[in-house]
Order: sequence, then structure tokens, then C-alpha cells
Amino acid sequence: MASNCACAVSGFWVVFLVLLRLGCSEGQRVPAVFVFGDSLVDVGNNNYLPVSLVKADFPHNGIDFPTKKPTGRFSNGKNSADFLAEKLGLPTSPPYLALISNYGDSYSSSPFLTGVSFASGGAGIFDGTDERYQQSIPLTKQVEYYLAVHENLVQHLGSSGAKKHVAKSLFVVVIGTNDILGYSGSSNLRKQHTPQQYVNLMASSLKDQLKRLHNYDARKFVFVGLPPIGCCPSQRNQDKTAACNEDINSWSRMYNMALLAMLKGLKSELNDISYSYLDTYTAVQNFVQNPSAYGFTEVKAACCGLGNLNAKVPCLPISQYCPNRRDHVFWDLYHPTEAAAHILIDKVFHGSPEYTYPMDVQQLAAVDV
Repeated sequence: MASNCACAVSGFWVVFLVLLRLGCSEGQRVPAVFVFGDSLVDVGNNNYLPVSLVKADFPHNGIDFPTKKPTGRFSNGKNSADFLAEKLGLPTSPPYLALISNYGDSYSSSPFLTGVSFASGGAGIFDGTDERYQQSIPLTKQVEYYLAVHENLVQHLGSSGAKKHVAKSLFVVVIGTNDILGYSGSSNLRKQHTPQQYVNLMASSLKDQLKRLHNYDARKFVFVGLPPIGCCPSQRNQDKTAACNEDINSWSRMYNMALLAMLKGLKSELNDISYSYLDTYTAVQNFVQNPSAYGFTEVKAACCGLGNLNAKVPCLPISQYCPNRRDHVFWDLYHPTEAAAHILIDKVFHGSPEYTYPMDVQQLAAVDV
């Protein structure tokens, strides 16, 4: 009996090591997903920031999540990070601060093997973006956290094993909205920089962080362009006719062009990287301009909030929320509903050239490195 048990244990470790060497279990398209960004893909990091004003760990957030409870996602249910992970055959990359809180500094096995999320509500490319929100994790700090994760993977997989594991993984970058909103809300920034200068600075600052990630084996990137930020309920609420803020929309488009130009230049510098750029501006604009084609009936108002367009007061426990979230593009002042996020990921995963460049996410995942 003892020898049978020993054989079973030995056999388990043989299978485990074979799977580990293969990098992905059956059904997985990549071994891991590392997520960097803001509240659009935050899955709970801000829950662990004690003085942050940007949190979603209270009702009515999460009302349509499988647990029916708030999770820290700025959504009625799942967000884009969840749906992307599902498409890739992986669990949602958990929040880094939750893992650190639960595991501490010592690990019997690495909790980061299938990825981790560093995304934080209120975060921006620039470090000062979070000042009005008291506390978030800016991109530079998110990258620093990744370096610690990389060190942990080296400890558990060895240098060569970690390099292969990370190189096959996807690095998802969803950031820039808070930088644009910061520019819009700061007369000082607008005096210091023209819109073009500002978005160029955003792109060059992002490039610096991407090079840091590349130095630590990142090779495959997903970049999510900015949506028409000026059409969020928070911005429509500032217009008497509930029209989009076209200045902010033009800055969003301007940044997206700067981002694309930067990525083409980066690819020429670093030949071993591959990327997929997702045109969320066009996708969300299509939602707004032709809502019935996607099953939406409300494109201006938030589902959850109070006041005009449900955009005078954020989604708080005292707020009202719409009975059918599937009808709405926006959950709250800034963020899409679960339905909108789901449709977006469906479109860009097997994307047409209208939404993805130079390849879709499925093609990126299949790139051999």
C-alpha cells in the first residue's frame, strides 16, 4: 500500500513537471496574463489602499457578478479583464495586493504562475494622476511590482524557465483615461502643454515603462486604446444638451494616434516584441451611434447613480440602479456595463481590421517566441 502511494505521488510530480515544462495546460492559449492599468480592469487592488477615494467594494457594484457581491470591480459584474482571461482559458489574474496580503513574502509555490493584475482605479501613466483620488498605484509602481513578481518566478522556475514562461505570456496595458481627464481638469497643464505635446509625453512615458518590462522578458503586449471619454455620463452631464465633450474626444483620438506611432517605433527598436492594438474608440463609438445593433437602448445615462443622467452622484449604496443592466452601455459615471465589456472583448479577440492592429488577440496569443 505504501509503495502504491509512493508511486502515485511520484507519478503526480512527473505529470506536474511535464505540464510545467509545456507552459500551458489544455485549453490555455498562454501560460499567464499580467494586467497593468486603471479602473477599467481593476479587479480589487484598490480594496487594499486604505485612503483611496476610488473604490468599488460596496453595493451596487457586483450586483450581477456570480457571487452577487461587490468585488472591487467598477462594474455591475465582470469587466474586460475577466472576459479576456476566459477567452484565453485562464482564471482572472488576481489583484497583486490581495496576493501579497494573503501570502506574505514567503511562498511554497508561486501564486503568480497564471498571472496577476496590478491595475488600480485612478491610476495613470503619469505619477501625479492619482492626486485628486488620494491614492492609487501609478504605472511606474505597477511595473515595480511586476519586477518583484518576476524575481519570484525566477526563484520557483529558474532563470531559463521564468524567461520562457513570461515570454509566452500576455501583458495587457489599459491606461491613459485618467491622464486625459487630468489634462482636461487642469488649467496649469493646459498652459504648459498643447494637447499634442501632452499626448506625445504620455506615449513617450509609456514607452519608458514598456522597455522596463521588456528588460524582464515581456514580449507579447495587448494595448487598449482610449475610448471616446467625452461621451461618458460624467462628461455629458456637464452639457445642457447631454452632448459629448468633443474636446476630450479629440484628445483621446490624438493620444491613440501617438500610441500607435510609438508602438511602431518601439517594434523597430525591439524586434522580438509582438503586440495587438485594440481600437476601443471605434468600438464604443459604434455602441453609441448604433446601439440597437448591439442590444442597447441607453447610451447617455449611467445605470447606477443619482441626478441628471445618473451622473450627479456616483454609484453608491444610496444610488438607484436600472432594472436591466443589459440595456445600458455605461454602468456608472465612467465605466461600461458588464454587457458592454463582454461585447468589446468578443470583437477584439477575433477582431476584424476595424478593431485590431496589426493582429487580434487570438493571433497574438499564438505567436511563437
